[in-house]
Amino acid sequence: MTAEKALALDAIESQKNEFFDLSDKIWEFAELSLKEFKSADLYCEVLEKLGFTVERNVAHMQTCFKGTFGSGKPVIGILGEFDALSGLSQVGGATEHIEAQKGGSGHGCGHNMLGAGALAAAYGIKEYLKKTGKTGTVVFFGTPGEEGGAGKAFMAKENLFYPVDACLTWHPDDVNEVATGTCNSCIQTLYKFSGVAAHAAGDPEDGRSALDAVELMNVGVQYLREHVKPDARIHYAMIDGGGFSPNVVQPTASVLYMVRSILVKDANALQARVDKIAEGAALMTGTTYEKIFIDGCSNTVPNHVIEKKLYENFAELGVDKYTDKEWAYAKALKATYPLRDSLPSIAAKCGAEKKKSVAEETANGSRALNDVLAPLYDGDCFEPGSTDVGDVSWQTPAVQLHTVCFTSGAPGHSWQNVSCGKTSIGHKGLLSAAKVLAMTAVDLFEDANLLKAARDEFAERAKDGYTCPIPENEFAKAVEL
Repeated sequence: MTAEKALALDAIESQKNEFFDLSDKIWEFAELSLKEFKSADLYCEVLEKLGFTVERNVAHMQTCFKGTFGSGKPVIGILGEFDALSGLSQVGGATEHIEAQKGGSGHGCGHNMLGAGALAAAYGIKEYLKKTGKTGTVVFFGTPGEEGGAGKAFMAKENLFYPVDACLTWHPDDVNEVATGTCNSCIQTLYKFSGVAAHAAGDPEDGRSALDAVELMNVGVQYLREHVKPDARIHYAMIDGGGFSPNVVQPTASVLYMVRSILVKDANALQARVDKIAEGAALMTGTTYEKIFIDGCSNTVPNHVIEKKLYENFAELGVDKYTDKEWAYAKALKATYPLRDSLPSIAAKCGAEKKKSVAEETANGSRALNDVLAPLYDGDCFEPGSTDVGDVSWQTPAVQLHTVCFTSGAPGHSWQNVSCGKTSIGHKGLLSAAKVLAMTAVDLFEDANLLKAARDEFAERAKDGYTCPIPENEFAKAVEL
């Protein structure tokens, strides 16, 4: 542990209760994508209190902001998220499903911890810069709408990450590991069909059903699934079913589609085919439709140079240890969902030679908490999901860390994750993430060769250039349910 890293870690440790309190307050706010008004205000207040210069309303988004400290190069960015998910209200620390607010929202992806841990890392880096007098800048990016809004993609559309030398972030998980590989790009579009209301029995010939159009569109997409690339995914959700009266020909109906493929150009091509199906559905039913672009994000570009440094720092820091009370809670929570067949970690999924060690260390996935550091995996890996961190990674080297904040095998976006997100287990996970990110940032400030190697790898991997998935005339918007 170098003296420079110790400065950052001591600073984080000294303010840890501030970051735990921030995480818990964001957990309570549980605000949805691009509506995180109280959360954003609180972050800006804390940033100013901690000595950062704050800029609000970044990239035309009310809940997007930056906190900056220092001057000159290198510039290291830290990415923080803070949006929740609908329908996941849950009492914190409970081992049974109890809604805190009927039909309310909840942090089923742990973004309350993500943002707080990221800010803790930025604070540690800020104190290192301040106390050493080192030239350089740290920027905390408050990025809204990851769950449904792709805030970072709209920020990338404004070219905000090109001036940054590297970006670091993390995500709550059920395993301690360094993330790597790529994922799917994604485009989200709302189709609003309009028809003509009529009495379904008295004069059906005068009606034009918007609901029929939505149903026919969905059927058409089902047939399309046979003719897409293996990595492609198409999902949809009915937003408006036309009302509650079956004896009325429904004059309105809406469906929200999500189209995925690894590269943005392929997702765009698939999206065009879905658009044709919507057009055909409208023609078949005599209705009209409005196409509303919601958001889009790109696949991730890995950076093994910085990932290796993240791993070395995580190994040096060590993983969290848990109390008997925390183990008991975790075991009780784990009993509420089935044992997961797959082993935790990217290394176990993608690295056959590392699968055995992961199985042994996690007791084949049966442990309630994975209190080990998964092996570093530095090969090619693909995850079918999507994240707007991908757009950042096409403009600057970007890496991600996972730390244990959830019980082993917990379902994603679940009430179990919401429960765990307001416990000491979550607090420990966010603090560990903050320290590893801060240590790695110090390495990038102190070692010009390390940063150059990371930039060289980035230049090779991203040589085809960034294709923004967002049309030029589009701006971020929240989906209104």
